[in-house]
Amino acid sequence: PADTRDAAQPRVRSAPAPVTDVARLCVCDLLVAQCDVNCCCDPDCSAEDFSLFTACSLPVVTGDSQLCSQKAAVYSLDVEANPPERIFKLIDQVNPSIFCIHTANYKQALYLKSPEIPTPENFDQLLDKFGGATFSAEPDGWNLDTDAQNPPDANETSRYEYGVPVQTEDAFLRLPSPVVSSWCSDANPAGFLVNQATKCIRSVSVEKCDSIQALSMLFYINSSILAVPKSSQMVNITVQSVVVQSLNGMRTLLSSSDVLRLPMVLDELCINAVLGVNYHITHTDTGEIIEAAAAFVLGAISKEALSIEQSFEISFTQENTQPVPLSGNPGYVVGLPVRAGFQPQGYPFPAAFLSNKHSQLTILHSTSTQDCLAAQGARAPVLFGYNMISGCKLRITAAMKCQPLAQTLLDVLKGQSFPEYVASFGNSQAQDVLDWVPITQLHISEQMISHTLQGSCQIPVSLGIEVKWTKYGSLVNPQARIVNVTATITTTTLKQLPSGRERIIPVTSSVVFTDISSPAEPSYKAWPTIDIKLPFDFFYPFV
Repeated sequence: PADTRDAAQPRVRSAPAPVTDVARLCVCDLLVAQCDVNCCCDPDCSAEDFSLFTACSLPVVTGDSQLCSQKAAVYSLDVEANPPERIFKLIDQVNPSIFCIHTANYKQALYLKSPEIPTPENFDQLLDKFGGATFSAEPDGWNLDTDAQNPPDANETSRYEYGVPVQTEDAFLRLPSPVVSSWCSDANPAGFLVNQATKCIRSVSVEKCDSIQALSMLFYINSSILAVPKSSQMVNITVQSVVVQSLNGMRTLLSSSDVLRLPMVLDELCINAVLGVNYHITHTDTGEIIEAAAAFVLGAISKEALSIEQSFEISFTQENTQPVPLSGNPGYVVGLPVRAGFQPQGYPFPAAFLSNKHSQLTILHSTSTQDCLAAQGARAPVLFGYNMISGCKLRITAAMKCQPLAQTLLDVLKGQSFPEYVASFGNSQAQDVLDWVPITQLHISEQMISHTLQGSCQIPVSLGIEVKWTKYGSLVNPQARIVNVTATITTTTLKQLPSGRERIIPVTSSVVFTDISSPAEPSYKAWPTIDIKLPFDFFYPFV
């Protein structure tokens, strides 16, 4: 009918602005702040890097292939140029299929939101919502006005991405750090989700300390942070805590952090000078900053001091999550604790992996008394890459019962809750079940201390943990990855002692790290050697 066609006319729109900027999309960009070989769309690559490329591993970059019309980024190399250079073109690509998407008006599908992790508290709610054969994922309403859903700044980033400088109302959040020398440079921006800790030297003068901006608390909190890049929504930096450090190094936490303490000269001392700042940023799962706090360490500077050392740190935490200490990103760092946990029985989800204390693999901690019964509960974290051994001595008397003694020794060796899994990477998350390696537990029985089995008792005397790891990823920057963990309990048979007799047995605990990485194969094959003896005049008349 005519009225139906007339009603449909206002719905005809021009092609919507692309949600994904293909000129900034690069799936072969795998290394952070480094140039990927033959990745022509890598923004970290310079003209010198492009001149060394042999081909573009990704010649065409597009967004959603189901769209009727979209932009496509085309990359190629001009090998005839001297030096070779990269060629970039942005073209319009039309989908020849008659079944294509003209307008992407489902806003919830335009960004990835982290799924809600099932827990015992929300399991019934999620089961009611998603437990059926089908469930609805439609938004509350469909908006057919494509002009409204594609504003002029549709291509602008509406969230922070990894490594993007945290913007403030005047520039960016500064994290002073040493650049060329050990002196502080205030031009270092804090990158989003990049946890950093720096130390640098600052030149000071006690007579002018009240005029040095870097010694004042205001220098670090006076600029509000933008919730998302290029937005008008501001997040103020609040003072979380203030610690005052004396000249002898003693620190005192102030009861109130609302008071702003500015540097000033008092009795030939510069007091309230900033010695350290610790930023803590809270963000959402969509990359929006919602809270910012700073913890300060203030101190006094004597007139003899010409410079001071300042320390700065920044950390990021997602809202409604508990911060978990990491031991590397992604691979383990030598000297940091091996992360471990266990999965409660009957719990079908891997969200409770990190439920043991400190989320670390631990062994028996040796004490000065070397008494095993007194050492119960004392644990030392297993540090990646460090072979460790500890132990104690057990004094056995005739009055001791076998089963309670065996259980006590097992608790001394393994702890109250020995973990079942170890994180394969230093930054493995609890919900990533494939990133966790089960601990294989073995039991070995040694020879008997007595020659008779009558009245004998089996007691554990040692725990040996072997951690096998390999180098994972690029040969330029390999990452340490744990692939296997074996815990071996060794027991021995002990005869019941006569009344009045006692025996001392050593109990040990050890950790060994084994590198099982395959050696890198050379890019060339060595020429074979021939072991023969030539005649004495073979080179005659030459020497």
